[in-house]
Amino acid sequence: MQYYKPVGDFFAGDCMPFFHDGVFHLYYLLDENHHKALNGLGGHQWAHASTRDLIHWQHHPLALAIDAEFEKSICTGSLFYHQGIYYAFYATRLANWHQHLSWATSHDAIHFEKQPPNPLASPPVGYSPLHFRDPHPFQDPETGLFHLLVTAMLEEPALAGRGGCLAQLTSPDLKQWTMQAPFLIPGYADAPECPDAFFWNGWYYLLFSNHLTAHYRMAQHPLGPWLCPPIDTLDGTLARVMKTAAFGPDRRLGVAWLGTRTDDKDDGKPQWGGHILFRELVQHEDGTLGSKFVPEMLAVDQRQPPLAWAEVGTGGINQADQLHLRAWQSLQALPVTNLPPNFYLRMRLHPQPGSVRFGLRLRGSGNFASGYDLTIHIPERMVRLHNEAIYAVNGLDQPFTLEAVVKDDIIDVCIDQRRCIVNRCPELQGDRLFVFAHNAEVYVDEIEIRPWKTAVG
Repeated sequence: MQYYKPVGDFFAGDCMPFFHDGVFHLYYLLDENHHKALNGLGGHQWAHASTRDLIHWQHHPLALAIDAEFEKSICTGSLFYHQGIYYAFYATRLANWHQHLSWATSHDAIHFEKQPPNPLASPPVGYSPLHFRDPHPFQDPETGLFHLLVTAMLEEPALAGRGGCLAQLTSPDLKQWTMQAPFLIPGYADAPECPDAFFWNGWYYLLFSNHLTAHYRMAQHPLGPWLCPPIDTLDGTLARVMKTAAFGPDRRLGVAWLGTRTDDKDDGKPQWGGHILFRELVQHEDGTLGSKFVPEMLAVDQRQPPLAWAEVGTGGINQADQLHLRAWQSLQALPVTNLPPNFYLRMRLHPQPGSVRFGLRLRGSGNFASGYDLTIHIPERMVRLHNEAIYAVNGLDQPFTLEAVVKDDIIDVCIDQRRCIVNRCPELQGDRLFVFAHNAEVYVDEIEIRPWKTAVG
């Protein structure tokens, strides 16, 4: 399911992972032609796949389908298990674009039955009727009370244009809900979407997405107060509206979607809906979070073809099992040629003191003529992948491991199993990989480049 999309003109939208009784479920919005169905209202329905090992997946019938005339889109929501019943909370978009909360139940997490009342809840006075979606339930372990977080927008906020909030409803039984004061007003110019709340190894976490990028907060209590960490994102900006779920007793996975680009151009605007993107969350000693590739989902061929490195430009040294680039006043690059169209690479980089920038040119061609640059900027603590970047990346001046997946028009990168960035690069198709240094000296070893194979499921 890593990098999966439905066939034809269908795409994956918001992802809703859920784990229970040894089974990892992935519900996601089945999108047709980039949110254009039903006159732009979406026409979304919940698709569903499940697995026990993240390798072998079973695709199920639609979990929640449009089956009433008033339903113009079955919007994003969340799953919850309580006393033998699976609860699906979601939003329904109407023809006038208004949004209302709905719910359904199941005994097997596969076949759901929509429940009355529908709507379960509607935007009260003071809240915009156009923003009342993405419900996410959790239970306060101290009181037993259930809380439902909802993407919402206050119509008369304290600060103009900053009314986006997580509305809050409470319930003693998951059925009768009472509106409460907002749970959080994060202060952004848009509504915080697709909330997610969970407890993990001594910390409570709250996720929400603004401008489609997931941010997180931390607390020692399920109701806050919520602390903003120094780096409050889990990925680059193209990993859209990530939500998470446990996998087993100790691990946690994040799932997002990666949009296609308009007209399949490198500078094309990212579109709504695309391919599914998995991450494994990393929890640091201070409770802050990072992300890395999910090892079970690296569909790597065990064969490693021999690598033919050559010197270009001002050169570089290709020693046995190690590259050495020394370019304090210039640019050096070493290419390897005839790479497979889709591949996984892993290498260990050792920047020397005083180095400024170095990296890889992917999908390269010619004598460094073209390609997509993955550039490590040490002074700026920045990693740039073509026209996307992540910032405040610590440890770039120390030895670190770099992983990348180059698959079709997707380039996905993990830095030292703690920070990830992904981009959609559809135009260039070169079969060369360049390792380069610019005003830098770097050693590169432990180099693996293996063909990517089609994953099961």
